[in-house]
This record gives sequence, structure tokens and C-alpha cells, in this order.
Amino acid sequence: MEKVKIEVNSEVGVLEGVIIHSPGSEVENMTPNMVQKALYSDILNLSVAKAEYKQFSDVLHQVTKVYEVRDLLTVILQKQEVKNMLVRRITQHEQVPSLRERLMELDAPALTTALVEGVEITRDNLSKFLSREQFELDPLHNFFFTRDASIVSGHELLISKMASRVRDRESIIMESIFNFHPLFKCNTVNPASENLIYKDFSFEGGDFLIARDDVMLVGTGSRTTPTAIDFLIDHYKNQKKVQHIIVQELPYEPESFIHLDMVFTLLDVDKCMIYEPLLIHSSRYLTIHITINNGKVHIVEEPNILTALKKLGMDMEPVLCGGSRDVMTQEREQWHSGANFFAIAPGQVMGYGRNQYTIEEMNRHGFEIIKAKDIAAGKAVIPDGKKCVISIEGAELSRGGGGCRCMSMPFKRAAV
Repeated sequence: MEKVKIEVNSEVGVLEGVIIHSPGSEVENMTPNMVQKALYSDILNLSVAKAEYKQFSDVLHQVTKVYEVRDLLTVILQKQEVKNMLVRRITQHEQVPSLRERLMELDAPALTTALVEGVEITRDNLSKFLSREQFELDPLHNFFFTRDASIVSGHELLISKMASRVRDRESIIMESIFNFHPLFKCNTVNPASENLIYKDFSFEGGDFLIARDDVMLVGTGSRTTPTAIDFLIDHYKNQKKVQHIIVQELPYEPESFIHLDMVFTLLDVDKCMIYEPLLIHSSRYLTIHITINNGKVHIVEEPNILTALKKLGMDMEPVLCGGSRDVMTQEREQWHSGANFFAIAPGQVMGYGRNQYTIEEMNRHGFEIIKAKDIAAGKAVIPDGKKCVISIEGAELSRGGGGCRCMSMPFKRAAV
């Protein structure tokens, strides 16, 4: 198998490789008392969510190379040394050493299922018998949001340090896939595994947007801490390169603001989707421009992301999440990932069709509206070189707290 050198230098370059995780039983392995721990606000209907996700997946399979987490994980678990390492690392991190022997007895496909869907508790002692927990190894309820656990920037892979411990296994699995699968060639950077002075830090992929090879947008709020951005600054200082980091402060509440890509995504080389009430009209949350040049750091405050990008030669036309009808509509559609779009090529993006006013606003900005189910059925095609928004039915998926960008982990894009 020929190795693929990972490379992402923009948010909109033609998609050449992406990792996804089709939701399975791990989503359904949840009861009402587990919702908060699982970082959900409700329980999803798996059959409906799977049907919606299939629209998303079908389109991706038509336009690029698509790899499933389960398939990639099963391949690396066939190597005994990787299996030993991964089982030991996960059982140690999640403090379930008693599971180690049980997991090691499983073959690669069965072990993949256990690591993703969880392992139910065996009530063979009094503590377990009395425990209110249902799982000894928790299911990865959030793993279909593959964006968060790792980030490709240039030829580097950053392994995320998740804000919640229940998602740490996602990062461990993604790091192992990129390090040991024969498909990938990359330079892996894991801040959590290095001897660092950075303590109590976290960062997740939804907060990181690669605007250009030298421009990174980062949200800081409930999931990504300022300390994580300090690590980035030092990382780029050591590389002796010119790098711009535009930092956007985010509210800690409501939960729909967990990541930057819930309020800002790039649609084309000159267009972006924004949640206007926060990014333009609010003065409470700072926009900060950090420049690292030959090891030196310069930090200034900017009026907003658009102004900061324009100073760097990226003049972006904003498209308003929820349209310009009223603030209430903007709030409703932002709540359901109305600003969260994923580009498969410049000006060709995917998003939830349920956000009617956002989709209509995009149409007014020149984006043809195409339904994903029509593409899958052969009733519609993606027009060559023309702007379009491909809408998937996301009424159920959106209740999980993320959109199309959240559900995709691109590892290779063509240059813009």
C-alpha cells in the first residue's frame, strides 16, 4: 500500500482524503442518566441518525477517498504489538486494568467493536453489583464527530487533548491509526505526551480552522484553553516560520458555542459563514491576532475575524447564519449547527437542510441548493466549478451538537 502524505493548507481545497465514523450502537448505548456524562442534551434515535448520516457519507464517497475509523482501527489491531500497546494504554488511562486480559482475547474486529461501542460491566463482585454504571468501558458516544480528536495542519498531525475525559479514547485511537496504519505518512505532534510545562490544557479540532498555510483560526472557550494556544505559539517559534494565529473568544454557554466552527466556517476562497450576533455585534468576546515571525511573537487585538483576515490579504464576504430576517431566527439555526459547513471543493459545501433560512441566504449569495439524497439517487449531480450547497437531512444528527464539518476529518486537500 502506497503511503499518503497528509496535507491540509486550507478549509476549501478539493478534498482528496477524509476519515469518518458512521454512527453505530455506541450512540444508542445511552440512557437518560448517562446523557450529561456523554456530553449530549438528548438521546438520539439511531435509525433516523444513520439514515441522515448515510446521505452525508454517500456524497463523500462520490467525490473523494473515504476511510472509516472502524476499518482503519481493525487493520492496526491485527498487529500484535499495536494491540498490546493500545489495550494497555486504554485500560491504564481509563483505570480498568481488570479488562486487559478480556480485551486481549478478542480478535481485531471484536476488539474494535469493544473499544468503540463499550464493554458492559460484569457484576462479579459486590462493588460492581451495586454500581449504577452500565458499562465498565464506556461507549464512544461522540466519535462520529471525527473532527475533534486530531487536526491536520500542513504536513503535521496534532493530537487533541479533549476537554472531557470521556472523549480521551478517541484521541488515543486516532493517534494510533495515523502512527501505525500503512496508509499514512505524517509527523505526529501530541502535546499531552511530551514533557511540557503546559498543565490543565485542552484543545479540540472543532476550534481549529486552517485558513491558509500560514493562517490558523482558533476558538478559545469551553473546549480549547489559552494554554493550548500558548503551546502552538511555542511550537511555531521553534520552527522559525511566519505564522498567524487568529484567536476568537467564545462564550462558555450555551452549549451550541462549544467550538469556533459552530459560529464560523469557510465556504470558498472569498466567502465565509458567520454567526453575526457573536462575531460582529458583540464586544464582550475578543478577537486576537498573534504573529510569530522568526521566533518573535507579536499580539494585537482586532475588531473581528473578518478584519483580521482582510489585513492578511483574505477579503471574505460574510454569509449570515439564519439569514438577515431577525436575531431569533439566527439564534435558532445556529443552535442546530447552522454555521457549520464542510467544503468538498472551493465554493462547494455540505450542511444541514433543516436550517432553511441559512440555506436560502446562501442561495442569495450564488450557491445552488442540491439535496444530498438526490445526488445519491442519481437525480442530481454536483456542478463542475460552480458554487453549491449540498443539504443533508440533519434533524436528528443536529441534536448531537454538531454539523457536517464536525463529522469529517480531512487529511488531504489539494492546493487552492
